[in-house]
Amino acid sequence: MFKKYVKVTATFDCDGSLVPNYIFWNDNKRYPIDRITDVRYATSLKAGGCGIRYTCRILGKERYIFLEENKWFVEVKEN
Repeated sequence: MFKKYVKVTATFDCDGSLVPNYIFWNDNKRYPIDRITDVRYATSLKAGGCGIRYTCRILGKERYIFLEENKWFVEVKEN
């Protein structure tokens, strides 16, 4: 596994929390984040690095999106 940095659009909620709304993939296609089920500071044990981990539902599947300093990344398998 390794880190893949991705483009994410996010908004600040009324209470000041950062909420990711969409993730953009290689084809620059926008995928909506259907639901956020957990937000916590965590380490990516598979790809290395740490930051705020968002547990999200994207296209019906659970995925982790990490905010590390000012960059977003996901864990992807090596080819």
